[in-house]
Formats: sequence, C-alpha cells, structure tokens
Amino acid sequence: MGRELLRLNLSGTLAPELGQLSRMKILDFMWNSIGGSIPKEVGNITSLELLLLNGNQLTGSLPEEIGFVPNLNRIQIDQNHISGSIPKSFANLNKTEHFHMNNNSLSGQIPPELSRLPSLVHLLLDNNNLSGYLPPELLQLPKLLIVQLDNNNFSGSSIPSSYGNITTLLKLSLRNCSLEGPALDASGIPQLGYLDISWNQLTGPIPSGKLASNITTIDLSHNRLNGSIPGSFSGLPNLQRLSMENNNLDGSVPSDVWRNIDFSGNRSLILDFHNNALTNLSNPLTPPANVTILLSGNPICTSQNQLNISQYCQSISVVVPGGSTNNNTLCPPCSTDLPHENILRSPIPCLCAIPLHVDYRLKSPGFWDFVPYEAEFQHYLSSGLSLSSYQLEVSTFMWEEGPRLKMNLKLFPNNTPLFNSGEVLRLRDMFTGWLITDSDIFGPYELIDFIPGWYENVLPRRTESSLSTGATVGIVIAAFAAAAILSSLVTLIILRRRSSQISKRRTAKRIQMKIDGVRDLTFEELSNCTSNFSDSALIGQGGYGKVYRGVLADGTGAAVKRTQQGSLQGSEEFFTEIELLSRLHHRNLVSLVGYCDEDNEQMLVYEYMPNGNLRDHLSAKAKEALSFPMRLRIALGSSRGILYLHTEADPPIYHRDIKSSNILLDSKFVAKVSDFGLSRLAPLPAMEGVAPGHVSTVVKGTPGYLDPEYFLTHNLT
Repeated sequence: MGRELLRLNLSGTLAPELGQLSRMKILDFMWNSIGGSIPKEVGNITSLELLLLNGNQLTGSLPEEIGFVPNLNRIQIDQNHISGSIPKSFANLNKTEHFHMNNNSLSGQIPPELSRLPSLVHLLLDNNNLSGYLPPELLQLPKLLIVQLDNNNFSGSSIPSSYGNITTLLKLSLRNCSLEGPALDASGIPQLGYLDISWNQLTGPIPSGKLASNITTIDLSHNRLNGSIPGSFSGLPNLQRLSMENNNLDGSVPSDVWRNIDFSGNRSLILDFHNNALTNLSNPLTPPANVTILLSGNPICTSQNQLNISQYCQSISVVVPGGSTNNNTLCPPCSTDLPHENILRSPIPCLCAIPLHVDYRLKSPGFWDFVPYEAEFQHYLSSGLSLSSYQLEVSTFMWEEGPRLKMNLKLFPNNTPLFNSGEVLRLRDMFTGWLITDSDIFGPYELIDFIPGWYENVLPRRTESSLSTGATVGIVIAAFAAAAILSSLVTLIILRRRSSQISKRRTAKRIQMKIDGVRDLTFEELSNCTSNFSDSALIGQGGYGKVYRGVLADGTGAAVKRTQQGSLQGSEEFFTEIELLSRLHHRNLVSLVGYCDEDNEQMLVYEYMPNGNLRDHLSAKAKEALSFPMRLRIALGSSRGILYLHTEADPPIYHRDIKSSNILLDSKFVAKVSDFGLSRLAPLPAMEGVAPGHVSTVVKGTPGYLDPEYFLTHNLT
C-alpha cells in the first residue's frame, strides 16, 4: 500500500505510532511534502525492509534506533533537510545494501564503523555538510560498488590510498570535497568505470598506472596537479571524457588517446586540457571527427611554432548532451479519439497503441554520454520488466545536477493497442517495489512518477478508504494524529475481540479437518494483496465465485478464490478442497497456499499460474498455438497428476471434473491439475469421513467429462 502514497501532495508529520506497526515491510512516502523529523519509533518496526522517504521536507536528525532494524535493505532519505550526524548504530544494519542520504544537511564524520556492513553496495552521501577525514576502512566493505561523496567539506583530509584497492568498486566520485594530497592511484580497481576527483586541492603528478578498460569518465580537473599527462590514458576502449582542465600540467599533448575506441553508434570523446601549461605535441593531432579536443589557455596555443591546432584553441563550452527519441516515421497519424501513439520499433509496421508514461531517474550513472548506451539501457530495463525491447522507448532524457539522468519512458503493450489491467498493475509493482535489478553501468534508479494516463481507472482508487488502509500499513500523518490514535485504539479493541472469536472457531475447524502446511489467512491480508478485491485484479469467475490475482505479504504470487458473498453455496466444496489439497504434494497438482474463513467469507488461496489454463491456449483466440512437443508435455504432466491422485495419494482421490479449463500452466508451461472442489475420497474401509462401499450423491461435474458409469449410477465404487 505504501506505493499508493507516491506523489500525493500530502503534508503533515510522521507520528510515533508508526512504531506499533511491527509487521510492516515497506514505508513508502516518496515525493510528498511531509515535514518534521523521523520518529525514533520507526526503529520498532522490526520487519521493515524499505525505508523510502526521499523528496519530502523532513528535518531533525536521524534516530539511532533505525540502526537496530534487522531486515532493513534500503534507507532512502535523500532530498530532505535532515541534519546531524550519521548514527554509529547504523553499523548494525547487516542486511542494508543501499544508503541513499544525499542532498540533506548531514554533518560530522562518516562513521568508520560503517566498514562493518557486509551487504552495503551503494553509499550515496553527496551534497551534505560532512567533514573530518575519509575513513580508509571502507576498503573492508566486501560488496561496495558505488561511493558518491561530492560536495562535502573534508578539509585537510586526503584520499586514502586504500581506496585504490577496493576491488569491487565501479564508481568513485569525490568532487568538490576540499581534499588535499596526491591524486588517487586507481589502477588497482579492476572494474572501475567512473572516477571523479575534480574541484579539490590535489597536488603532485598524476599516477601513471593503467586504469580499467571499461572506464568511461576520468575527471581530474580543477586541482593543482603538475607534471606530464601519462600515456596510460591512451587506448581505453570505453572512454567518453578525459577532463584535466585547470591544473598545472606541462609537457606534450597526447595524440593517441582515442586509440582502440570504436566510434560507431554515435560514440564520442571529449579531451579537455584547457588552462594548463602544455607546450608541445607528441605527434600531429589527427583525431576522428567524433573527438573534441580543448587546449585554450595553454602556451601551445600562443606558440609560433605550432600550426594546424587553432581549431583546438578556441574557447568552447561543452554541455552534457540531453535529447529525445527520434519520432520521425512514415506511418500515418494514429487515431485522435484515444491517446494512441506509433510504436516506433514494433515488428508490426505502423502499430498504434496507448502507452504508459514513467518518470525515471538514474541516481549515479557510470557514464558521461547516454546516447551510446541508450540501446543497452532499453534492453536492460525491458528485460527487467519482462517486456520485449521494442515495448520500451526513452521519450526524453535530461542531465540534472549530480550528475543524475532524468528520463521519461513510454511503455507499450505487446503487439496490441492496449495493456490489460493485470499488466498495468504488474508494471507499476515492478517499479514501486524495487524489483528491477540494479545495473553496473546504469547504477541505482528511482521512480519519480508512474503516470497511467488513460489507464487511470485500472489502478486502485485513492479514496478515503484507501488512505485508511494505507494508515494501517504504516503511514500516519500527525496532522490527524489525535483522531487517528483514538480511531486506532477503538479499532484495536474491536479487532482483538473479533480476532479472539475467530481464533476459537478456526481452532475447532483445524481439529476437524486435519490441515497440515496450509496458511490460515485473514480477510484483511487477502483484501490487501488483491487491492481490496479490485476488478483490475480479477482473473476468473465461475459458479463458485470470483478468482483474483494478488501478492501476499511475503511476496508469494497467489490466486485468491472467493466464494459469493452472503451465500453458503460452495461450502461443501470449500471444506473438501482444503482437506484434500493440504495432504497432496506433487509437481503436477496445483498447490494450496492458504485459506480464509471469517464470518460469511470463504476463500481458497492457490499458487498463481502465470500462463492460465489449457483451454485458453487451445482456443482459436490464443495468440500463439502450442507446439506438438509442448502439447505432449502438458498431456503427460496432467496424466501424472491424475495418476498420483488415483494410485499414490493416501487415500486415493477421484477428481470427477477433469477438463482443459482445470489444467493450469505455470511460467514454464508445466501442467498442474486444479479445482478439487468436486473431488471424492475413494471409498476405502476405515477411511475417515467416508462410508465403505460407495458414496451415492447427486452427480456433480461437467457433462461430457464424467465417467459414464458414475453418471448413470451415481455410485463411486
């Protein structure tokens, strides 16, 4: 539910009562106007995994108590006004991978104790008021990929030489930190892709060691470095920018830095050497057209002996490129009745569809120029979203201070004009749940806004009741604290009484039914996981009731089968299926995850089958026909499931309603027999609940799929 509080223009403060929600996993309140401080009671939320409070107006200091939240994976509090020091207790966060605390007013020293964090991947502390010395102990972090500390004040401190031995490091950015001493020798960092130690007071020569071959950006500018430019900067195949301007470098201008660089695919290279003391050329400059060399402010530009370099001696301001996707197309305009757009790279020519829009930002990219990486980015993100590459389009991108890369994305449906509701919800959940794996080159990302546009009616409405549910999940606005506290106390008393009554009924039921390994779920849990049984989560409907797709609190995908409200229809099937499925475990049988029995609510919760049922794949409406080998595997899998029921289950079980719609297919098209509501235990002597001989009853099942003898005699023998 926290994801629904993204960018709602909410204000107020966070109340201490948050700490009572000990089972909450995600506290997501990004991009609002919440003020005040983070209450120390947040440290009582022992199940918390994601603390997402960036983009608000928070003040005060960081509570030490947060350092004792055992499962915390991500602290994302950037772009607030939080002050004070980083608590040493944060060294206890053994599962934390992401410290995103940039753009605040944090002060004091970076605690050396943070070197004890075994899982830390990203340390983003730029744009604060941190001081003191840089802790050399960061070398001890076994998984550290990104260190970004720009725009702090480590006056009098030098760059620890140990940073040159952080072998896991991909990006090191220490721009404008008032650092002194020598430049870092980074030749011992085998995967380093981005190095920025500019705008400091570094002195001495530039280290001559060879940097990693995948480095894209080297910025040593605006220091006091002297000596010559090492030849080790030549031949780096992925280099995009080498910035050494405003130093005291002398000697020759290197003439082969671009060696080994493939300039196809809009690749370019910036060599910025202006305002140094360079006096000559090592060889004539004959760079490719995609190379920009800046030499203004060097003696070489005023020497009478140097010819044919005037083009490099002009004062040119190099701007980090932004851009937009080329929308030129030979296709006719799409219909204006709906917000259709051409899918530019669709395999179906001139296909029009309604896209989703996503505002997205790379918080610490490992490159200077995005254009050569755009195709790779589209492949990376579309794969992470389980989309085809052509379904994702970078509409616009723009560099922001940081540097950070903001972009607008368009997501298109797969060869159809519209997304279905389930796909819209799935994509939103991928972004808001941080389910897309970070990339080495693109770094950590953040969702700024998910803009459904035309699909707005698909998402759960942000009504008063949804905010109330959100409060239950964990967002408490202090502006309404008095009313909320009183309401919570009353609700808590009622729920405890009701819970006690329900618990007694459930205990009796468990004794009667012999259920093993099946979760007893509450109505509230299932309501939350299906967005209050939203129509957008509906995936099926039958005589029993409706089936909804959902995700349980532990991340398990589930199909929730809900009986018709206020009706006892299906009660016999309900108890039969719980008892049967709880004792069945086979690869080709659908698994029962849990059930709910509260008042007039009866629900069964199964594992979710992404590929639906066999009937849909055999119908003429199927998008792609099943191949013969796949049909054979499905038939064999179904047969194995039925064989298990008849011969290996104890006691044996007869399904009585085998048909293609009751054969479900998982993500790998493994067949699983489902719908045991009409099953019967085989009539064996001494079997609990069933008389020996046969069970005579009204014939149940689908005509045409029943055993003929059973259909005629009503006897199961």
